[in-house]
Amino acid sequence: MSAPPKSGGVPITDRRQLVQYLADGSKPKDRWRIGTEHEKFAFRLDDLRPVPYNGADASIRALLEGMTRFGWEAVLEEGKPIALTRDDGSVTLEPGGQVELSGAPVVTIHQTCDEVSQHLNEVKLVAAELGIGMVGLGFNPKWRREDIPWMPKGRYKIMGAYMPKKGKLGLDMMLRTCTVQVNLDYASEADMVRKFRVALALQPVATALFADSPFTEGRLNGFMSYRSHVWTDTDPDRCGMLPFVFEPGMGFERYVDYILGVPMYFIYRNGRYIDVSGQSFRDFMAGRLHNVAGEMPMIGDFVDHLTTAFPEVRLKRFLEMRGADGGPWGRLCALPALWVGLLYDESALDAAAELIKDWTIEEMTELRRLVPRMALKTPFRKGTLQDVAIQVVEIARAGLKRRDRRDRIGERDESHFLDPLVEIAASGRCPAEEKIEKFNGAWGGSVDPLFGEYAY
Repeated sequence: MSAPPKSGGVPITDRRQLVQYLADGSKPKDRWRIGTEHEKFAFRLDDLRPVPYNGADASIRALLEGMTRFGWEAVLEEGKPIALTRDDGSVTLEPGGQVELSGAPVVTIHQTCDEVSQHLNEVKLVAAELGIGMVGLGFNPKWRREDIPWMPKGRYKIMGAYMPKKGKLGLDMMLRTCTVQVNLDYASEADMVRKFRVALALQPVATALFADSPFTEGRLNGFMSYRSHVWTDTDPDRCGMLPFVFEPGMGFERYVDYILGVPMYFIYRNGRYIDVSGQSFRDFMAGRLHNVAGEMPMIGDFVDHLTTAFPEVRLKRFLEMRGADGGPWGRLCALPALWVGLLYDESALDAAAELIKDWTIEEMTELRRLVPRMALKTPFRKGTLQDVAIQVVEIARAGLKRRDRRDRIGERDESHFLDPLVEIAASGRCPAEEKIEKFNGAWGGSVDPLFGEYAY
């Protein structure tokens, strides 16, 4: 959501250009890559409060500037650093100061884990000097929406004004949530459709396995993944399960038709964001944006607009799996392991497609509705989602073993990265339940110990 704008490129004169843009994401298998992104909450060590953008010591700006010692280059907006870039990766800011690593596309999960570890070591070193801590989970456990400082990014001002018009929890999504996601490639339109369907159907399984947001403003909120619930009341025009993905005729063209109807937030011109919220990209292409008369859409505008749709799985020139809560260091490599195991091995993809082939839209919608509260205990057919999760994790493990991508000394394949999920699935106990037990026991009804016990 927070990447620097891509506006520019060739003018858009025909809808077919947009279809071709997505089609050009197709890659042969030997060029498939893994891109992992994770967000984390920054907090002041002295009082656990969210970290403001400005400040002499514990500030997000100082954190970004401090990380340039490791070769990161600052990206400026109106003279303020709002992101960092290095090689093919970036560090960006979510609206409430959540710090995100958008990793470079890599070949193996071993490389992903090396990258995550390097980033966390760097950010911890700078953060410690500034009196800042970092913690990963799905929803801010302690602070109210009005306690969260906004980051100085033009797009967030526009989005923040528009969100309350569409749902009750959109500002919470912006300010108080964190996720981990993985971006994976497709070989062709048919391969994209197959992977999209499997990923979308099984996204509630990932949500349940990673459910880790049971607190709101210091109290139990009744959910295992409150982050996941927040998305159900953010904006119905751009969120959800996308039933059309499972219909005949699904392809790049059908997704373009969907995205053309999603209301826009902004366009970026001459270094500033222009508010066009509520108008569709279709309007833009027809010259009907009321406050930018004469502006022609560019392919960069379409690339920006793709980032403002928030379904459970999102299509760009790759597929993004978006259903998981943020979490601790040891679980950040488990999400790419899950989806690479399922989608990058043909036999595993066959098995996953077979598993979901007779699931109905109604069943998938009901899973999406219930999982935020019940996680692996969600009823499904004659059992629970735990039964499905055990099968899914085993399919993924077998897929990773067949991939047989070894670490740098040739000892372990990628399947060991699934170990945390194997344990969670077997126990039926999601990460949120562990924290609830501690809250009701050793923590004495306070979330404050969480910031120490689960900090990176």
